[in-house]
Amino acid sequence: MKILVISSLFPYPPIQGKAQVRTFSLLKHLNTKYDITLVTQEPKQVLEEDIDALQQHISDCIVFPAVNRDENGKGFLETAKQLGVFVQQGTPPRVLSRYSVAIQEWLDQAIESEQFNILLCEGSANEIYVRPEWQEKIPTVIDIHRSVYGMYKHQIETSSNDGGLKNQLSLPLLRRYERQYCHKFASVIAANQTEQQTLKNLKLEVPVILVPNGLNLQVFPKRPNNQDGHRITFVGAMDKPANVDAARFFSLEVFPKILQRYPDATLDIVGSRPVEEVLELNELSGVQVTGQVPCVLDYLHNTTVSVIPIRKSIGTKMRTLEALATGTPLVASDYGLEGLPVDGPGVPLVAMRANDVDEYVYAVGRLFQDAKLREKLSHNGRTLVENKYTWEQMTQRYEQVLLDTYSKFTS
Repeated sequence: MKILVISSLFPYPPIQGKAQVRTFSLLKHLNTKYDITLVTQEPKQVLEEDIDALQQHISDCIVFPAVNRDENGKGFLETAKQLGVFVQQGTPPRVLSRYSVAIQEWLDQAIESEQFNILLCEGSANEIYVRPEWQEKIPTVIDIHRSVYGMYKHQIETSSNDGGLKNQLSLPLLRRYERQYCHKFASVIAANQTEQQTLKNLKLEVPVILVPNGLNLQVFPKRPNNQDGHRITFVGAMDKPANVDAARFFSLEVFPKILQRYPDATLDIVGSRPVEEVLELNELSGVQVTGQVPCVLDYLHNTTVSVIPIRKSIGTKMRTLEALATGTPLVASDYGLEGLPVDGPGVPLVAMRANDVDEYVYAVGRLFQDAKLREKLSHNGRTLVENKYTWEQMTQRYEQVLLDTYSKFTS
């Protein structure tokens, strides 16, 4: 099978976020069985060695120059202008701003030549290249990665964005847009249960299949020892609003109460690009904001407890899988544990669940005091990822979607 893949996000090195890691990991494994042609764009600062490295994993990579357009216009008039384009054309300005005529021309010729068996669109931003009439020529699949409509809906419901009125005005337009473009595809893939349900609620006439994110167990080995002490670690990119909120909530509201019980406790906030609101937490007793570190594994392997106190972000978190895979005892919110079978009747306890200050203080305290409980979570966490959340397993599910779509098209 010859698979044509569109991903304007350059997927290497796979360290810049979930979308990049997901695209690279799935394509890398698919490439071992199928003939993959990847159409992508250079990032703003691309290194030749990155292109060469990507081609070691995906041999047929067609890399187009980046499109540079100013999409960050300021002021009410610019916002109104963009919203007007959105209303008239149905495509969000952010998607339009990344559109490459050169990529479109290449794809038009490729589909016309009928040299590929299936078309795979990685990320909703790439749907703009897929013409509706292509459904008559080739089976089409989209891995949405993240529902834009679902993201805005969540932000409005949780007041987790400053967009306010603009977001509320955009929401029905985004709903219409997402519903329209999904119908250009024979199958739609969602990366988490929340967005799968959001898409199903759009009453689509195409199947919406769940293929969660996975993890490379070789990159995240299980830690050799059960760490005692009173050390807490929170890992995440510290310029993301949800992580900033989580870091401040835990540092200012939870950690002081933990210090009252455990005066020697420490909190490491580990992650790249910390904003000022995070950096100022360095001034608190026992708190260290590290910024980017050479190896996150060192912190996960040596901490007593890992926390993910997210209050505003949906979807299965890579950092949750990383903590579980390394066998780090974990305390996390409902958002941090979303989509994972970690507790409940008939389910081995994998992590401690907490959503308010007292629950975090209780859960962290229990893990500080109970070595057997730490060891239990460590074992169960690693086992869960090994059995259900490796990229090899996710690729098998992904591959089955492609095969079913192809079979239906050719039958």
